[in-house]
Amino acid sequence: MAFNLDDDDSYRRWRDQKLSARPGDLTELAVEVGDIAALSPAEEDALRRHVRRCNMALYVETSRQPNRDDKRAVAALGGRFGLTALDRNHLADDDGITPLAVASDGARARYIPYTERPIAWHTDGYYNPPATGVRGLILHCARPAAQGGENKLMDPELLYIRLRDLDPDLIRALSQPQAMTIPGNDDEGMTRPAMTGPVFFVRDGRLAMRYTARTRSIEWHPEAAAAAQVIRRVLEDGGADVFVGRLQAGWGLLCNNVLHTRERFSDDPARPRLLYRARYHDRIQGT
Repeated sequence: MAFNLDDDDSYRRWRDQKLSARPGDLTELAVEVGDIAALSPAEEDALRRHVRRCNMALYVETSRQPNRDDKRAVAALGGRFGLTALDRNHLADDDGITPLAVASDGARARYIPYTERPIAWHTDGYYNPPATGVRGLILHCARPAAQGGENKLMDPELLYIRLRDLDPDLIRALSQPQAMTIPGNDDEGMTRPAMTGPVFFVRDGRLAMRYTARTRSIEWHPEAAAAAQVIRRVLEDGGADVFVGRLQAGWGLLCNNVLHTRERFSDDPARPRLLYRARYHDRIQGT
């Protein structure tokens, strides 16, 4: 098995195949589609091929229906890829999909995704237990910010390769069950216990990752702390494995919960930034 540290031959075969398919930039993962609510078989196939290649695809809508309900369209898109088990987190709407916009008051205003502030490297739902982790993710842009708001993206499998090639003991430390702890949160309307688990783990034969670059409200196991610093250096150094892009209206990211950031942005008060986020416990079908 490729992710067994004692099976180097399987790892090398998987690694070589993965690196040979690695895209050169984000444009290689872009697919023009008419309307995400009604993908053609060819559009669906193209998106799935890109996700299979690099755990992510970028769609660009060209003929969105006027006055469409974007949230229903996102749900329809997810359904085409077997994404049905929505992660109905505390700040999601009743339908399980979350509008990401600047919030001036209320519960959302206390959390960085609902501000103009930058968000460091993370996978979504890193505070979930592995058994109910976020495996699939859709980010759909209804309105971009007036300025800023770019995302950096990295396939966790490519990060795994970088770390394992540096030193397999990094992977060993990050795969232990006590590697990373997110302390509990007892906020208004939400009680979340402390969550301890690995950074890298295998589920249904596929590699998964839970990670945050936050430095506060996080506890690293002593054996994993040094490895976490190596992750930070790899992500900060960037390189060819880190893609940078800015979603425009009608664009979106369909992925198996890849590593990502968000840069600081500024809004046009008349047309404030609005994205829809759907998190799923499913992995994209066929990838």
